Amino acid sequence: MKSLFKRLSLALGTLTLACGLGTAAQAAKINIALAETPSAEMAAFFVALDRAKANGLDYEWTAFSDEELAIQAVLSGQMDIGFGTPYAAMQRSKAPLRIIFQLSKLKFFPVTSKKYEKLEDLNGQPIMLHSRGGGTDSIANVIEDKIGITLGERSYVPGSSNRIVALMAGQTDATIVDLSNKNKLMKQAGDRFNVLPMFEVDASDEALFANLDWIKENEKDVQIFVDALVSVWRDMSEDPTIISKETDPEGPIGQLPKEILGDLDAFYADAVAGGLYDPNGGGRKAAKADMEWYAQAGQLEGDPASLNIEDFWYLAPLDAAAQ
Repeated sequence: MKSLFKRLSLALGTLTLACGLGTAAQAAKINIALAETPSAEMAAFFVALDRAKANGLDYEWTAFSDEELAIQAVLSGQMDIGFGTPYAAMQRSKAPLRIIFQLSKLKFFPVTSKKYEKLEDLNGQPIMLHSRGGGTDSIANVIEDKIGITLGERSYVPGSSNRIVALMAGQTDATIVDLSNKNKLMKQAGDRFNVLPMFEVDASDEALFANLDWIKENEKDVQIFVDALVSVWRDMSEDPTIISKETDPEGPIGQLPKEILGDLDAFYADAVAGGLYDPNGGGRKAAKADMEWYAQAGQLEGDPASLNIEDFWYLAPLDAAAQ
């Protein structure tokens, strides 16, 4: 996930990582591998954790520096549940990884200097993306395929907010950023930049996944967790301010700077209005969209129509939560 809020200080990130790893070996707890340090975009997730804890879930979380490390931690058995969309790893690995909940959709936006007015104008032009093989890289691949262009040299700068800084400083003329940073850019300097028209995407940006064997061995805890997530995502779709209202002031989100906390309501209002979250956790609709998207992006092999979504998703907890 990639937004203005996605970075805490290095010291806090290191402390978080150390604390998480120090408790990861406790077998009685669900160990969750985050793909980044806590941020405003993760506030809804932490509200869900608090609801799950109130219903008996015992957990610890560890913040890894990127999605690939989170995936490897789950593959190795070091962690139980991870953040990410590990479709390539699912297809290649012997470990039966399965997604259980879509956290957010791939709602990203090509933003450029005034040199470009439509996606076709990016043919042969350099572009700045988040990370090699990540969500923005896959978006760039699909843009090439759908529009029939070939982008120029790709450079990689993690964090949407950092790419916005680079854009405003003239270090790049084209990048892809998240909803929050796109909105901030256009409010601050909309006369200097363009948001290029983009096709609709329902595929997953962030999801929760785990080893299927572990899921079945821990069905009760997994169900508590998914129930809490569904309840928060549904409540949030009705009232985005529920996130700030339920954020624990003593928790990791409550410890973020006041200026970030003060923007939570606006961020979640924009995100809900922009379709970033599926109130039902994605399910079959998201799984089918993922098959098409990640096959087109080059991260899944085979015809999407021939791929079995149950090889990538375990839908029983979501089905039970929907009842």
